[in-house]
Order: sequence, then C-alpha cells, then structure tokens
Amino acid sequence: MRRRKNIEGISIAFLDVIACGFGAVILMLILTKVFEPIIIEETAIELAGALEEKERQLYDIRGETSILNREMISREDQLSVARQRLARLQAELSEIQGRFVASSQDAEISNIIQGKLADARQSLTAEMRRLQAQFKEINDNNIIGGIPVDSEYIIFIIDTSGSMYNYAWPLMLEKFRETLEIYPQVKGIQVMNDMGQFMFSRYAGKWIPDTPARRRAILERLRTWNAFSNSSPVEGITKAITTFYSPDKKISLYVFGDEFTGRSIDAVLRTVSQINRRSRDGTRLVRINAVGFPVQFIRPTHLQTTGIRFATLMRLMCEQNGGTFVGLPDHRT
Repeated sequence: MRRRKNIEGISIAFLDVIACGFGAVILMLILTKVFEPIIIEETAIELAGALEEKERQLYDIRGETSILNREMISREDQLSVARQRLARLQAELSEIQGRFVASSQDAEISNIIQGKLADARQSLTAEMRRLQAQFKEINDNNIIGGIPVDSEYIIFIIDTSGSMYNYAWPLMLEKFRETLEIYPQVKGIQVMNDMGQFMFSRYAGKWIPDTPARRRAILERLRTWNAFSNSSPVEGITKAITTFYSPDKKISLYVFGDEFTGRSIDAVLRTVSQINRRSRDGTRLVRINAVGFPVQFIRPTHLQTTGIRFATLMRLMCEQNGGTFVGLPDHRT
C-alpha cells in the first residue's frame, strides 16, 4: 500500500509540471497577441517616414536634372555657334591662302625677270668670263633662264623626302640635268640632301672633280637616292656653307625642294646671313638659288601650309643671298 501511494504521488507531480508548462505557453501567446499591434504600428510609421524622405530626394533629383538639362542645351547652343564661327574662319583662311599663292606666283615671275637682269650687275673674273662665253642661251620656258652663271663651284641641296621622291622625282632629275648643262666645266661639284648628307661618302667635305664620267655617275646615283629627310632644307644649306665657304671661291648653291617644316623663317634667314659672309664688294660669296616643286599644292587647301612656307623662305633667302627663286607651275612637267 505504501509503494502504491508513492507511485501515485509521482504521477500527480508530473501532471502538475505538464499543466504548468501548457499554462506558460498559453500565457506567452496571449502576451504576444497583446503587443503585436503596437509593433506593427511602429513599423508602419517608420516606413511612412522613409517613403516621405525618398519622395523628397526624388523631387530634389528631378530639380537638379532640369537644371542640368538647361545647362546642357545652353552648352550645345554655344558649341553650335563656335562651329559656325570655325567654319567661317576656315573659309576666310582658304581665301587668304589662295590670294597668297597668287601673289607668290606674281613674285616668282618678278624674280625670274630680275634674275635675267642680274648678269649685267655681276663682276666677272677671267675664269667667269670663260664660263659665260661657253654658256648657251636657254629657252624662255626653261626654269634656269634667269639664274646668273658666274660660279666655279656648284652645290646641290635636294629634298629627298617622300613627297618629293614619290611625286616630283622625274621632274627633279630633269631640272638637275638642265642645271648641270649650263655649267659646261667647273672646278668642283657637290651633292647633298636637305639633311646635309653627302651623296658620295668618299667625297664628304670635299669637292667632286668635274668630269663627264663623274656627271653621269651623279645622275645615275640620283635616280634611286632616297636618303632620310625631315622636309626642311635648313640643315643642308647651313652645312654646305660652313663646310665649303672660302673667301677665294665663288660658289653657287641650288636648293631643290617642296616644303619647309621648320618653326621660324626669320630665324633661318638670320642664321644663313651670319654664316654666308659678304666679300669686300658687299656681295655674298655663296650665291643661293632655289627651285620650288609645287607638290604640296595637290593637297587640300588647309594642308598646303608647308609648301607656302618653303616658297616664302626660299624667295627671301635667294633675294638676300644674290640668287633667284623659281617656282614651277606643275610638279609633273
């Protein structure tokens, strides 16, 4: 009986524990349901505030977008005006360049006429008179017609750039040969490119003897001579003068080219004037002549600048150094 009472006491205690547990769970559910509306309300308030803030930011962004759109339209209007102005300026530049080319051609004709009269003003030595006696009158259509022939030494400075080699080389060879022909016999010849590179390295810094065989060798070598060039005759001219200048020699220098890519025309003229000294009678001992090949004028007008600058530089240089500048009308014939 005692044992049975003990078992019943344990069962009742276990049931009490279980009942208390269920009671606790029910109590928690009741409490949760009571506070749930409060939590939902707070969450709804927070979301409403966040939504209001986002709408405010959206309005701000739309306002800034409107301002930027107005500024962009204003910039586009300004760009359009600038483009129209640029087009007008380019048209004016093309017109000015066209006038300059026309005036340059007039000046070239004047230079040819002045060159033809220059012979009368040359003081000739006995050797020069001998050369003049051998000189054959050249046709008026020949570009050499106006260049004085009073020198016993001649130097050729030839632009070997791609534009000359690819477009004007046959004509250059013809004019080179014609120039040689007006000098039946001289004491020395030299051929350099516009960079100052000698055609024949064995004669670097020395005069090439003038013989019929040597002339043929020069012409043959010139047909395929394509040395590096920067399309500027300045280096070749200054090197030729500093290397071969001599107070007891009359030298004629011939420049064949189509463009000048240097920075300053005035700086080049000053440099050449300093190194090409005057003789006692005031004349330059190195006479500079030039032949311009109009290769650059086959390009669009706005790309002809280097050709115009070459003509300007050589016309002034020839005038200051007792020579003649001849501009050819075509690069092919």
